[in-house]
Amino acid sequence: MIETVVSAPAVAAVAVHAAERVAGVRVQPGVAGLVSSVVRAARQQIKGLQPAPVEGVRVRWSGAAVALEVDVVISGQDQAAAVARAVQRSVQALVPELTGVAVESVVVTVVDVAW
Repeated sequence: MIETVVSAPAVAAVAVHAAERVAGVRVQPGVAGLVSSVVRAARQQIKGLQPAPVEGVRVRWSGAAVALEVDVVISGQDQAAAVARAVQRSVQALVPELTGVAVESVVVTVVDVAW
């Protein structure tokens, strides 16, 4: 039997990429994500690795699927709700395509607006 495991950071990296494909969006960690991002960066630096960005995305496994929480900064030129829906659609489409992991839900939090 062959078992394939996709790690939470790999799923998060794809979610960051998917979210940032939406015009005017930048993924940014909220306060809770700052500590984990510092720890992860230090660990990767010690190993000599250049990690894909995962800060601003939290992954929670629900069986074989994932529930994702994405923190974003959006352009002040766009409606927040419309941008959040576009981010949800992008993440819901790209994560399964690139990882093979089903997405149960995507919660998008607009943490700031850039003018």
